[in-house]
Amino acid sequence: MDELTLLIKQEIKKQYRSVRQFAFSVGIAQTTVVSALKNGVSGTGFSTVMKICKALNIQVFDYTTPLVINDNVITLLKKYNALDKLAEHTVQTVLNVEYERCKADALKSTRR
Repeated sequence: MDELTLLIKQEIKKQYRSVRQFAFSVGIAQTTVVSALKNGVSGTGFSTVMKICKALNIQVFDYTTPLVINDNVITLLKKYNALDKLAEHTVQTVLNVEYERCKADALKSTRR
């Protein structure tokens, strides 16, 4: 399960004690919250995730690192959003492998 989903679960338990109480106080259907926690928030609507995070005082974005959203990124996101679950998993796996490779290469360069 992804880190954000785990953090949301922990905060709901800590701040509200139950998913039912949280869902009622935030105004989101309990079934929606349960589904997000069971399947991960990546399959939940963006506005719903933002509403959940806001209610729990969870900062979703790291504003210290600049985020560049250009036409290439938008095209990539549109294509990604059209994928099925298997394809999403494949893309995430490749992306994680390449990210770790690049991170390791960057670390080697700084040691020289």
